[in-house]
Amino acid sequence: MTHSFLQKTWLFNIRGDVLAGLVVALALIPEAIAFSIIAGVDPKVGLYASFSIAVVIAFAGGRPGMISAATGAMALVMVTLVKDHGLQYLLVATLLTGVLQIWAGLLKLGALMRFVSRSVVTGFVNALAILIFMAQLPELTHVGWQVYAMTAAGLAIIYGFPYITKAVPSPLVTIVVLTGVSIALGLDIRTVGDMGELPDSLPVFLLPDVPLTLETLWTVLPYSATLAVVGLLESMMTASIVDELTDTASNKNRECVGQGVANIATGFIGGMAGCAMIGQSVINVKSGGRGRLSTLVAGVFLLILVVFLGPWVKQIPMAALVAVMIMVSIGTFSWDSVRKLREHPPSSSIVMIATVVVTVSTHDLAKGVFVGVLLSGIFFAHKVGKVLRVDRSSEDGGRVRVYGVIGQVFFASSEAFLAAFDFKEVVPKVRIDVSRAHFWDITAVSALDKAVLKFRREGTEVEVVGMNEASTPLMDRFAIHDKPGAVEQLMH
Repeated sequence: MTHSFLQKTWLFNIRGDVLAGLVVALALIPEAIAFSIIAGVDPKVGLYASFSIAVVIAFAGGRPGMISAATGAMALVMVTLVKDHGLQYLLVATLLTGVLQIWAGLLKLGALMRFVSRSVVTGFVNALAILIFMAQLPELTHVGWQVYAMTAAGLAIIYGFPYITKAVPSPLVTIVVLTGVSIALGLDIRTVGDMGELPDSLPVFLLPDVPLTLETLWTVLPYSATLAVVGLLESMMTASIVDELTDTASNKNRECVGQGVANIATGFIGGMAGCAMIGQSVINVKSGGRGRLSTLVAGVFLLILVVFLGPWVKQIPMAALVAVMIMVSIGTFSWDSVRKLREHPPSSSIVMIATVVVTVSTHDLAKGVFVGVLLSGIFFAHKVGKVLRVDRSSEDGGRVRVYGVIGQVFFASSEAFLAAFDFKEVVPKVRIDVSRAHFWDITAVSALDKAVLKFRREGTEVEVVGMNEASTPLMDRFAIHDKPGAVEQLMH
């Protein structure tokens, strides 16, 4: 690596990246434990995964400053597999997930993000903000007043400390101060240690203890395919959000490959599959993290904290981390999207709200995004379908009727296209001028065929003029109106 490359990608923001990485590492610990519990595996499976994925993605990923680790979205997919087949099959599923994600990157599927509209991304972000907040509620229900006081104090430090100095990230100050207060006062409140047992040794390379058969592959394939899709979807969305927060670009296809490499590495050290985390990525960016170093530091610090500083980490009050996650939730939510609900086109607002509702109600990011993209496509087709006009004029003393088609002809506008012609009008000749129209699909080709052949059936001569270059190959291949026996084909 040349010095300029190192400077540009790793060392341009050392102080900010190291401090932000430390904040993220502390915030990752309870989340990794919680996600392990959701998946039904030992806490060290999530912790080792978070360490491994963060470290590998720091080198292999396509979006500097983005945090990847074990996530709740992925954990939910694993539940049934772990329950029915156990941890070893989960490790195989994690390896296969990585392979599928590398294929996706090599096939350049990261480019599919172009088809996800702004409204879907906003809905996705808002849904995640709500889910992050909801995930904190168990820590704030049926607890003593001390927990509420500590959480309130944590939020006060998070939002107030930057007015004093921005040299140290306020979430880090919050965690250190509240831990000190909790220990000094001997408060009887939930701590990280109550979440589960922390590992006391470094991870080691291991091969999953399962029979290497096709049956094993077929067992894990459905889970791996789902994990690969959910992981890439969340990672691509998070990359887009970090792009916007930092006003920099990312390589989405490299990110797909990086996620795959990270998951393969993780499967070989006994970790569960993971992906990019929007909450932790926002914490990282808001704490000053910008480069690959912040992600590397987060992963390395996480391992050092749980393995070597476990007794200290166990004493961090959950209230401090809840305060940090509430900050993430508030900062992630797009409040502007609520304020401008009436200003935005109704279709955009419906897409955004539908994405939020489906994601929050199912706790499944993939379903929410799928519904959002589907609605976006339907609204777009409806909107473009209305941008079609057919003008009528006469030539040669009324003997020639000219139809001028303007706009897009495809499945959503083909009916309107056909309805614009008067097939019963008795004229010797009809000219259909399509020089200002575009035919997009076989439904459009079929509509033109029907128009031409219906006129011919009435004994009218028909001429189609002005077909553009882009529409011509489609017409040459699928149109039948200029082929022998066309009228008979239409009737059958």
